[in-house]
Amino acid sequence: ALDDETKAELEDMICEHSLMYSRGSLGFLDYTDEEKQMFKPVLQRLVRTHPAHGRKSLYLSSHAGAIRGMSMPEARLLLRDLTEHATQPEFVYVHKWTVHDL
Repeated sequence: ALDDETKAELEDMICEHSLMYSRGSLGFLDYTDEEKQMFKPVLQRLVRTHPAHGRKSLYLSSHAGAIRGMSMPEARLLLRDLTEHATQPEFVYVHKWTVHDL
């Protein structure tokens, strides 16, 4: 649902996903050197293409805290804006569980 210009800008972006970032934003900052080494950021494409039907989607999470080639403030602002866009009611599925769903 993004405009074509934004889609083109996002297509090749690589995000850094880090447990340390997401937990740090909640105030958990006291990690040992071993934990810091264990939880190094993982690179993930921002835009993913579904292999079966070719539909594209954004790969966003609370762990995404940086985008390769962007300044930290610019990346975090973009990630926040994309998350706000993606979590609008028309894009969110809410399952109402009933007996025998599983």
